[in-house]
Amino acid sequence: MSNLKTIRGPGIFVAQYVSDEAPFNTLEGLAEWAAKLGFTGIQIPIDERLIDIERAAADQSYCDSLLATLKGHGIELTELSSHLQGQLVAVHPAYDILFDGFAPAAVQGNPKAREEWARRVLFAAAPASRNLGLKAHATFSGALAWPYVYPWPQRPETLVERAFEELAARWKPILDAFDQVNVDVCYEVHPGEDVHDGISFERFLNKLDGHRRACILYDPSHFVLQQLDYLSFIDIYHERIKIYHVKDAEFLPDGRQGVYGGYSLWTDRAGRFRALGDGQVDFKGIFTRLAKYGYDGWATLESECAFKDKMVCAAEGAKFIAQNIIKVTETSFDDFASSGMSDDQVGRVLGIM
Repeated sequence: MSNLKTIRGPGIFVAQYVSDEAPFNTLEGLAEWAAKLGFTGIQIPIDERLIDIERAAADQSYCDSLLATLKGHGIELTELSSHLQGQLVAVHPAYDILFDGFAPAAVQGNPKAREEWARRVLFAAAPASRNLGLKAHATFSGALAWPYVYPWPQRPETLVERAFEELAARWKPILDAFDQVNVDVCYEVHPGEDVHDGISFERFLNKLDGHRRACILYDPSHFVLQQLDYLSFIDIYHERIKIYHVKDAEFLPDGRQGVYGGYSLWTDRAGRFRALGDGQVDFKGIFTRLAKYGYDGWATLESECAFKDKMVCAAEGAKFIAQNIIKVTETSFDDFASSGMSDDQVGRVLGIM
């Protein structure tokens, strides 16, 4: 039988839209806004304006009320996201000041306390995800080796090995906690993270002894910027892809800049994010492959276009995703394989009897 599935969607990751201004400062306000645009699901960051993660970890009635709020607008919760907290699980000292703003004021300037806070949030996110009926969780791996990604002088031979051993040691207890509640942890494969491509994901997975909860958030835009074959990536890692961010990008190198971008602003870089359909990503190829491999999740917009207003990106994105989702027939071609013909009839069809 065929493994084909119809991908769910359209969904939207609302991290880029949350603010202190209505309707973007409450879960209900975001749900109503998203529904009006045609979205049927939202992925939310762990943000106190949207969810009390400690309460969600312990109070089923609270989680039920959150889901009821969304359902009232025809919206489902796709996943929780701990991108900021996941980043803080592993921070190289070179990035201490830059990443301090991801944490509460009480732990800023104290890397150890900051990491412990992030870990507490992630440990709470596991039972919270279960209580919310979720199957996957979105996050970043953090990075200890990223400053050495393009080494000069050459790295010590053991540097990368030790970095990934430490990264795995920090994440193993968290992955175990998610395993206990039957929820996958999906690392967004992203430049700036130690887990930024297929090889680095494999390094991480090997140090985790193939932990079944260490999975992938697939976002093709980051592969365009790295010049990685994002379609072949699906062929290789489809069993681990549990979340899909629908995000476009373009790469336009010239005689002055390439992948690294010369420290330019986003609008001037060779590689930059674009609104859906304005970049170079082959979304038909992606949706086809994910449907083929039976991807059992959502197609979720993430909007970070270097040019177009994010509100326009959201309105256009809902329609774009809906148009690209492949509606899989309930009857597969494999169902026609058996015609019920006898051996004699088959022989006559082949002209050998």
